Amino acid sequence: MRKFIVLSIGVLCALQAMAWGPKGHDVVAYIAEQHLSRKALKKVESALGGHTMVYVANWMDNASHSEEYAYTKTWHYVNVDPSEGSYAASSKASSGDVVTAVNGIVGRLKGGNLTPEQERAELMMLIHLVGDMHCPMHAGHKSDRGGNGTQVKYFGKAKNLHSVWDSEIVESAHRWSYKEWQENIDRLNKKRQKAIAIGTPDEWIEESVLLADDIYKNSTKEGNLSYDYVAVYAPVVESQLLKGGIRLAKLLEEIY
Repeated sequence: MRKFIVLSIGVLCALQAMAWGPKGHDVVAYIAEQHLSRKALKKVESALGGHTMVYVANWMDNASHSEEYAYTKTWHYVNVDPSEGSYAASSKASSGDVVTAVNGIVGRLKGGNLTPEQERAELMMLIHLVGDMHCPMHAGHKSDRGGNGTQVKYFGKAKNLHSVWDSEIVESAHRWSYKEWQENIDRLNKKRQKAIAIGTPDEWIEESVLLADDIYKNSTKEGNLSYDYVAVYAPVVESQLLKGGIRLAKLLEEIY
């Protein structure tokens, strides 16, 4: 396990094609940390070998490229085409997707039959994948591989839609550190926090599916996505990162 934590630190900047990008995952993990009880946070950090959740938040993007964890490559996303309408009605990948992965990991962590090494790996995956499932392009269409096949111009530069939503739009919305993100968006009262935490991964992903459909409609290939686009979708980014953190904390409280 140690070799993959080291790998994560060494090549983090080289592999940013699979999720919110390092900043987004750090934000989700840090928000979750702030919502955990002291007891749960202590157990989580103990299981992580003394590391914080932020420290391991991007581990899985790198691990999925390794031989040992290659089986997790499809776990970062779901694909739902417009004709299917919802995740519930979509055909599921036989190798698993982000929803089946999260549900399976939660079940195994709750079961308590894992070795310390297995628990650490499962926990690092959960921290990352709950972030993934709140990125709209991780619930994109099969036909263009979640936006990877849709070419757009973003501030005049050729990009694919998936990459815009992985990292570009997060940095365009706010040039904040992950702590500044948390300080500025994690300001809901307890009632609203509880409302966000309600539900299951199967229900949460449907929100991302709907957001992805809206993004496709408003991300035209002909135009140049720039300031107006960021103004429209910055609140969506803020909302999804906050939801991811609060919901991750909920799952971890249930486990620990």
